[in-house]
Amino acid sequence: MSDAIDDDLDDLVEDPIGRSPGALPVSELVGDDVQRVSPSATLREVCAVLADQGVGIVGVGEDGGPLAGVVSERDIVTSLAGGGDPDVVTAADVEVENVLYVDPSTTLDEVAAEMLSKWTRHLFVGQPGALLGVVSARDVLGAYATAAELD
Repeated sequence: MSDAIDDDLDDLVEDPIGRSPGALPVSELVGDDVQRVSPSATLREVCAVLADQGVGIVGVGEDGGPLAGVVSERDIVTSLAGGGDPDVVTAADVEVENVLYVDPSTTLDEVAAEMLSKWTRHLFVGQPGALLGVVSARDVLGAYATAAELD
């Protein structure tokens, strides 16, 4: 979790209004831009982006445009376990086309509930063509855990 997020959480926990971390808008957890790969990127290339950037999911599509889909670590493992060749199989071959978005004003409580109901570990913040970033289950859990440590 970034220092900016830690600072926001410190402020939230000390908030005299008494808001819980669950009331924090998800836009305050979003940091770096969404990492993207071309639909023609091989799984080996996708893995390199995931490793280099320290993320668990990438968007498939051109910068600035809507996402055609997403590829997560799990999608790659599933392909490789099924015999997929990482130098032949592409992002387009394994992408999940149903990209899940939440509005930047969505609270962490709502994000957590959405992740549970959709069985997903990542939600994209914004809307197609206007992404702010991505939030992971780890980000959400970190926000709650940080607040608990500060109590």
